[in-house]
Amino acid sequence: MSRDPFSYDSQDTRDTPSEPRQQGQLPQHRPDARVVEVGDAPGDLSDRNAWPPEREDSPRAYTLRDRTFLLHDSELHALGELGKFRVVAAPDLARHAYAGDRSRMERDLRRLLRQSLVSDRTLEISGKKTLRVLTLTKSGRRLLKSTGYLPEDQVIYHGLVKPREAKHDADLYRLYYKETARIERDGGKPLRVVLDFELKRVLYRERLGLGPEKNNPEELERLAEKHGLSVVDGKIPLPDVRIEYQTTEGELRHLHLELATRHYRPEGLARKAKAGFLLYSFREDASRLRRILDQRELTAGILAL
Repeated sequence: MSRDPFSYDSQDTRDTPSEPRQQGQLPQHRPDARVVEVGDAPGDLSDRNAWPPEREDSPRAYTLRDRTFLLHDSELHALGELGKFRVVAAPDLARHAYAGDRSRMERDLRRLLRQSLVSDRTLEISGKKTLRVLTLTKSGRRLLKSTGYLPEDQVIYHGLVKPREAKHDADLYRLYYKETARIERDGGKPLRVVLDFELKRVLYRERLGLGPEKNNPEELERLAEKHGLSVVDGKIPLPDVRIEYQTTEGELRHLHLELATRHYRPEGLARKAKAGFLLYSFREDASRLRRILDQRELTAGILAL
């Protein structure tokens, strides 16, 4: 068995993409004790980001080094969505960032592509199935960061790390909106998105800083608690996505979400469940995953994506 105390290696669930380039520190949070009932998540709030008519959305000039970029508000928002999640499927961006207005999204993308701020790729995901995915370019990331549009502590990503994992990573965008629909329905406000890339990097760095004590179980517990995580079977399971949000009472809380697939190993899935993550899956994978949890007498539910 590996001595690695973090459960995100390829022998656990799936291969983990390389670490993000941007440096940062995770804020400390208390674990979120909110209970979610088993069942389908509520419908998406498709009008949350509805924009004014396009004719009223005049472009603004943003300067980066010796270049000037013209961006509509809707285009800046699209850059923000791509930057937070690294990779987003085009149909999902249209649905969530453009309230289903696919034509407007395509016009925005053409302008962003001409300015070399986004990358538009079609990937083969299985057999004859393809997926159109969007990411920021390096210039897009630099420009987005310079605008101050996103919170200072929000990590901004660009480019694909592992194209073969693009579908899974793109699906996290939909997963996020499933849960932020709940949060907003309850009067809360989403504040920040934290992907496993960031959690992995911060935990690795802090663990290495422990020196000879890096394998001390008590130090591992302390490290996990500091970042709102837990130790399960000698490892710290990492979620696919953490959503940090504010409640109606002004409390800062977070949710840990995991998109499980049929390819997950039973021991890896069990650790995620024991860690208290909200588990999502596609309908075709749900029955197999539930059998795994039942065999291990785990009561965690599987939500439908």
